[in-house]
Amino acid sequence: MTDNPARFALDPFVTDLDGESARLLAAGPLVEAELPGGVPVWAVTHHAQARQLLTDRRLVKDIEVWGAWRRGEIPADWPLIGLANPGRSMLTADGEEHRRLRSLVAQALTPRRVERMRERITELTNGLLDKLEPGDEVVDLKAAFAYPLPMYVVSDLMGIDEADHPRLKVLFDKFFSTQTPPEEVVATLGELAAMMAKVVAARRAEPGDDLTSALIAASEGADRLTDEEIVATLQLMVAAGHETTISLIVNAVVNLSAHPEQLALVRSGQVGWDAVVEETLRHSTPTSHVLIRFAAEDVPVGDKVIPAGDALIVSYGAIGRDERAHGPTAAEFDITRTSPTRHISFGHGPHVCPGAALSRLEAGVALPALYDRFPDLTLAVPRAELRHKPVVTQNDLYELPVRLTSSPSGV
Repeated sequence: MTDNPARFALDPFVTDLDGESARLLAAGPLVEAELPGGVPVWAVTHHAQARQLLTDRRLVKDIEVWGAWRRGEIPADWPLIGLANPGRSMLTADGEEHRRLRSLVAQALTPRRVERMRERITELTNGLLDKLEPGDEVVDLKAAFAYPLPMYVVSDLMGIDEADHPRLKVLFDKFFSTQTPPEEVVATLGELAAMMAKVVAARRAEPGDDLTSALIAASEGADRLTDEEIVATLQLMVAAGHETTISLIVNAVVNLSAHPEQLALVRSGQVGWDAVVEETLRHSTPTSHVLIRFAAEDVPVGDKVIPAGDALIVSYGAIGRDERAHGPTAAEFDITRTSPTRHISFGHGPHVCPGAALSRLEAGVALPALYDRFPDLTLAVPRAELRHKPVVTQNDLYELPVRLTSSPSGV
């Protein structure tokens, strides 16, 4: 633990995410940073160096490599410990072990399974939109639409009971927050693991057409997953599977509200909704910082070195605005970019997010349906008044207050 003023201290309250990302980018490509709680890390902030480090085998996921952890400097009740040490899964493995775990997930989360979910995602989207009333009343679009849609989808995918949604929301809010009281951190992690274990037990007893059942079935050979690995994988995929998509939908609406001329282009068919999704992922990436990798040996980066035993985070909020990768207007939201959007917001290399296709599918269904139903949707407060949750890893708002109006056809 440290209180070194030379380090770039990430704001635990996320009061100015854009400004912080810009300052990190200017200080990069490799920045000595500090996570909430005074935990020292390195942050990679430029696109090219991030691609390089995300495929560097000297940077591993094994927390036992982390010098600060071995020395007992990271307490068990550190608010972000669940992200740094989330249990045995493909997220925390490397090399052959990672390939084994990921291949079993890939067998269950196939492109065909994802595409088969399109009809269900459309049904869920329309059902949620049916509950919204057009007019001048202020609606929290995050609570009414952007949050429940991904949670319903990931629950369908993993075989989670809808009755567990309210408690899961409370637990995941605590899991990601830097403000969770220390006495609640360990209890939160334990309850989340218990809830995931309950899902695994239920699917073992009564298999269904869901990913948890498929993981159990796929792991019955020589490369079988243990129950601990299935529980950790389930928790990882539920956490990433809904949080990322919530922020993707919310940030797309915020950006389109700020750029009505771009909304007009996409609604007229001159620009595709896929451009909105990809530009949102680049410009307003759902994941601000990804924790955490550890240097198994010294790793040179330009004129700096990540010493063996030190930790690295990947600062996607800064990386997405890197002019070296995205041109001189990288700080601007622009769905009409002529150059391909080469963002790495879902990661790069062996640990690239396995749920990227599903998140893109959800946003690709949800956004056009939302604007077809409510084409004159507007923010109910100035953009500057939107408040970020105290989550340093996510680009996550407390709420998204909007006003809705119906389409001319009344559909």
